Amino acid sequence: MPVREGLALYDAASEAARLGLPLLEVGTYCGRSTILLADAARAAGTVVVTVDHHRGSEEQQPGWEYHDPTVVDPEIGLMDTLPTFRRTLHKAGLEEHVIAVVGRSPQVAKVWAGEVGLVFIDGGHTDEHATADYEGWAPRVAPGGLLVIHDVFPDPADGGQAPYRIYLRALESGDFTEVSVTDSLRVLRRTAG
Repeated sequence: MPVREGLALYDAASEAARLGLPLLEVGTYCGRSTILLADAARAAGTVVVTVDHHRGSEEQQPGWEYHDPTVVDPEIGLMDTLPTFRRTLHKAGLEEHVIAVVGRSPQVAKVWAGEVGLVFIDGGHTDEHATADYEGWAPRVAPGGLLVIHDVFPDPADGGQAPYRIYLRALESGDFTEVSVTDSLRVLRRTAG
């Protein structure tokens, strides 16, 4: 995540944390954005719940642009970002402010019962995954809370379109209004629903 977007995410998390509800992240990877969310949560006396299966998104698989062979488990031959994520949290001193849920986002969303102050969607970038993340988690954003979507590219030449489509869907729903745009990061406030 570029610095400008990271700062915008931190600002959104700091604002949303004032609601006193957990902050929720979909798509942990190695934890860079998690530490931004966790620092904001720590300051407000709440926690971050981060949801990821830790096997990598489609663009992180072997042969793709964002593949990192150092996070492949040599024993089973699959990506496993969980150990790197845990080291990231430990080094940042934020372990006690994060609840890591290892699982697939739609399955976790089905069993989640409460509201959250913020949902940050940065998981899989296919229509199937982005739509499932939006449908599973956007309804959990409390009134006045924030929905943050990463990698929103209106121009297909700049990047995939699935996050852009769920961003448009959120605006068209009437349940969210745009708060800010920082490069590919969109922050929306829940106003209804």
